[in-house]
Amino acid sequence: MEANAGMVAGSHKRNEFVMIRHEGESGPKMPKNINGQECQICGDTVGLSATGDLFVACNECAFPVCRACYEYERKEGNKSCPQCKTRYKRHKGSPRVEGDEEEDDVDDLDNEFNYRHGNVKAGSKWQVEDVDLSSSSRHEPQHRIPRLTSGQQISGEVPDATPDRHSIRSPSSGFVDPSLPVPVRTVDPSKDLNTYGLGSIDWKERVEGWKLKQDKNMVQMTNKYNDGKGDLEGTGSNGEDLQMADDARQPLSRVVPIPSNQLNLYRVVIILRLIILCFFFQYRVTHPVHDAYPLWLTSVICEIWFALSWLLDQFPKWYPINRETYLDRLALRYDRDGEPSQLAPIDVFVSTVDPLKEPPLITANTVLSILAVDYPVDKVSCYVSDDGSAMLTFESLSETAEFARKWVPFCKKHNIEPRAPEFYFAQKIDYLKDKIQPSFVKERRAMKREYEEFKVRINALVAKAQKTPEEGWTMQDGTPWPGNNPRDHPGMIQVFLGHSGGLDTDGNELPRLVYVSREKRPGFQHHKKAGAMNALIRVSAVLTNGAYLLNVDCDHYFNNSKALREAMCFMMDPAYGRKTCYVQFPQRFDGIDLHDRYANRNIVFFDINLKGLDGIQGPVYVGTGCCFNRQALYGYDPVLTEADLEPNIVFKSCCGSRKKRKGGDKSYIDSKKRAMKRTESSVPIFNMDDVDEGIEGYEDERTLLMSQRSLEKRFGQSPIFIASTFMEQGGIPPSTDPASLLKEAIHVISCGYEDKTEWGKEIGWIYGSVTEDILTGFKMHARGWISIYCMPPRPAFKGSAPINLSDRLNQVLRWALGSVEILLSRHCPIWYGYSGRLKLLERVAYINTIVYPITSIPLIAYCVLPAICLLTGKFIIPEVSSLPTVSFSL
Repeated sequence: MEANAGMVAGSHKRNEFVMIRHEGESGPKMPKNINGQECQICGDTVGLSATGDLFVACNECAFPVCRACYEYERKEGNKSCPQCKTRYKRHKGSPRVEGDEEEDDVDDLDNEFNYRHGNVKAGSKWQVEDVDLSSSSRHEPQHRIPRLTSGQQISGEVPDATPDRHSIRSPSSGFVDPSLPVPVRTVDPSKDLNTYGLGSIDWKERVEGWKLKQDKNMVQMTNKYNDGKGDLEGTGSNGEDLQMADDARQPLSRVVPIPSNQLNLYRVVIILRLIILCFFFQYRVTHPVHDAYPLWLTSVICEIWFALSWLLDQFPKWYPINRETYLDRLALRYDRDGEPSQLAPIDVFVSTVDPLKEPPLITANTVLSILAVDYPVDKVSCYVSDDGSAMLTFESLSETAEFARKWVPFCKKHNIEPRAPEFYFAQKIDYLKDKIQPSFVKERRAMKREYEEFKVRINALVAKAQKTPEEGWTMQDGTPWPGNNPRDHPGMIQVFLGHSGGLDTDGNELPRLVYVSREKRPGFQHHKKAGAMNALIRVSAVLTNGAYLLNVDCDHYFNNSKALREAMCFMMDPAYGRKTCYVQFPQRFDGIDLHDRYANRNIVFFDINLKGLDGIQGPVYVGTGCCFNRQALYGYDPVLTEADLEPNIVFKSCCGSRKKRKGGDKSYIDSKKRAMKRTESSVPIFNMDDVDEGIEGYEDERTLLMSQRSLEKRFGQSPIFIASTFMEQGGIPPSTDPASLLKEAIHVISCGYEDKTEWGKEIGWIYGSVTEDILTGFKMHARGWISIYCMPPRPAFKGSAPINLSDRLNQVLRWALGSVEILLSRHCPIWYGYSGRLKLLERVAYINTIVYPITSIPLIAYCVLPAICLLTGKFIIPEVSSLPTVSFSL
């Protein structure tokens, strides 16, 4: 690695995972005979017990389960038989688990058939047939364990192969007389379909239900495509052809209004409270307390502020709405089977700073959930911003890339949720639900072992990083780590996985994974998280140029693998896409105590306030779990329709519609359309001469397009990046040279790149506050963009919440300081943006967001007033002398 060039050659530790599969593992099979009976969970042979007899996990129904699955079910599953749901008893040699019966030092296996003698008749119902356990059956291959070619050994449980005999008890036969010969029943597949194999009650229902669902979906899709094709050939009806065309034109989402009986009642309550407040203040102002005038005046001022804060909080909730997406329509329009996917490319940003405060294992889980997302792999790229230039983050990301080669195909093959391994394996649910592949349990068990080994490697890196060497960190090739000084180091970029070079264990491509650490030098203002995010915008535009960006914190993993598709239902919708700046998802958290003592859930904000804003101009940006339109981050204006340019309902009802400025609205629309027009060429422009050539066909608009100097002043001196801003659909041509792109990517993350540009002022994440999310969203809304609030049934993202009071107080303090910074800046919503398209109630919501910290001052004063009144004997309320006084004093 050359440190001066800013390129990092990561260490790749390859552990090739080789899975030796059994023949015919594609589905469950019926046992051929009792000696070759197959486990109905993992597909292996059931094997023999410690005494040499056929292993029987359940003594009630004899459902075929091998010893390994039996042990795994008892340890981490439901501890019961999949067919009859009877709790498994402990067999000889099995470790005890919680809930086992007391045995008084006597093993269950020795006494489980010592029943009472009064049920001999029931036992005679057995059809007894001797079975010879031949040597060939004893030597059948047992569990085949996945192995690592690097020499590491994965432990597994192999059933014993000691020959002996064992008995099976029928669920209908009651108790068996121990004096009689031990019966062994021969299995007849034609007669015992409901006892073994696919005929088992539980597994049969699962398989048949799944098949019916698949057949139904296939019939529907076949009818849609065949009807359309038949009509084109003249064999179908015009009505069916039109129906298919209508389905493709259907909106990808819809607004679900709140029921009027609930919404109107809520509004009536607000109006009644407002009327009561007016009467209250009329009385308070007209009845001063002359003996304690300073105390009375202080109390009235505090009460007026509380009333104003209440109004600022209530009125933005006037138009709450719900939204609903249609993922099937999105697939029908942009992602049909057998055709190249037309879904837009997305770049996902993950930001981290200090790996000792933000555990690398949590960051790794977030990255793994991104790489395994349900979206075309060639359309997803993951960028990890390491703003602390820590070698620990780099090494842990290298390990994560290698583990992703095994984890991603496992997730997609079995369609598991969530796709962050730490949280998936920690779930206390029935992991067999809706799973019909017999290989699932075996592969899940192997994957869990792989993840445990992965955790050990990550924890070893963390332990090693606790003490920094005096000479600094060195890489495997012996060169010093360029980021040893986190305040003075070159830019670093490492592509761990790529669309052409990153393959999983099944030979399929993986999404691109890129490590980025921007350059830092003394004397430069780096703007903390906002500066790091702007560096990621430029790097991603040069390397992949996804049309949309999604940013998450390092501790917010994808809880819903279809989250990107949910966002695309709005971003790619013809009605919303060109005027939507971002789609915001609510924040949900793991690890919150039952009573939520620190109010981490923020239910009022996420489930009420943001829904109300969604009915006005859209929710505020909350910093994570948000999908952006890249063009909005570049500072461009949206494409608005005449309906969007209608005056606010408050002004419209009070002042009437605007009739001045002939053609004023129309000229506004035309100017926005001209400003938003881009070159439609699919090939990016790599120098300014090409930019000029690309716009020669638009002579009528040359006066509106920026000159070379103004473009550089706006975006910086990078022709490749400037060219990418003209491509609305994103993407880069496959003929580009990766080496030249990496060199340009290093250039755009240099310290001086943003000097004398509009980065942080009008472009990208806005500087000037530690709560850069509020500023960024506010600037977009002020330009006329709208935002969308998306709440899918399964939460899209989940994160980690503060678990102690000090962390929670630090978090709230940072938010409050950021709001005060905005209040005292030129971007304050009280006086900024009146020439734009910010709606009145949206402005009220932003004002409430930045002034709420000031409420602490009147709140403290109002709480101190009663103590002062008691000490001085003067009170802020007049003496009780009339009925109104009595009512208000109560």
